[in-house]
Amino acid sequence: MHREGYGLVFAFTVCSLAATLGGWFWLNDGLLKGIAIFGWILTLFTVYFFRDPDRTVPAVANAIVSPADGVVIEIATVDEPIFLKGQALKVSIFMNVFNVHVNRTPISGVVRYFEYRKGRFLRANLDEASTENEQAIIGIDDGQHKVLFKQIAGLIARRVVCELREGHKVNKGERMGIIKFGSRVDIFMPVAVELHVELKDKVKSGESIIGVFKNVL
Repeated sequence: MHREGYGLVFAFTVCSLAATLGGWFWLNDGLLKGIAIFGWILTLFTVYFFRDPDRTVPAVANAIVSPADGVVIEIATVDEPIFLKGQALKVSIFMNVFNVHVNRTPISGVVRYFEYRKGRFLRANLDEASTENEQAIIGIDDGQHKVLFKQIAGLIARRVVCELREGHKVNKGERMGIIKFGSRVDIFMPVAVELHVELKDKVKSGESIIGVFKNVL
C-alpha cells in the first residue's frame, strides 16, 4: 500500500473499531452498528484504493511506458510550449476510483522541469481539465528525447502528490507520486514517436507501452 494511505486507514480503523465496540458490546446501539459496518467498508475500500502493486517494466528499447493506470480518452497532436516547445503527441489517461492511482515515470532521465499549478477541480475527463485543473507538470530529458506529463486533479481528486523536483534522476517505471480518488494524467511526446495505444485502450502504469521513440528529437 502507498504510504499516503496509512493515515486514512489508521483513522478509519480506529473509528470503525470504536463504533463496533459501542454498537455490539457497550451500548448495543443499532445506529452505532450501522456506522461500524459503513466504517469497515470504507476502511477496506481505502486499503484497496491505495494499493501499490509491483510492475514489470518492458525491456523494449526507446519505449515510453504509461505513467498511470486507466483508459486512454484522448489522442491528439497539440502545441506544447512549456518543455517540448512545439508540436507534440498528447495521450490522456483517465483514472476512475477503482484504478491503481500510483503514478510512475514514463522514461529514464533527469527532471528538467517541474511546476505545481493551482487551478480548478473540473471532472477529469473533460478536455479543459488538462489546462484549468490543479496539476503537477513534470518534464524529463534522457539526453536524446524529452517527455512532459501532468498529474491532474479531478472533481473528487483534490490532492496531487508528486515526489519529483528539478534535478532528480529517475528510472523508467519508477514510482513518483499519486493522485487521490479519481483523476487524469496527460503525457506529451515528440510527434515522431510511434504510438502503441488507441482510444479506449486500458493501460497500466510502468508496464503498458504508450509509444516508442524513433531516435528523433
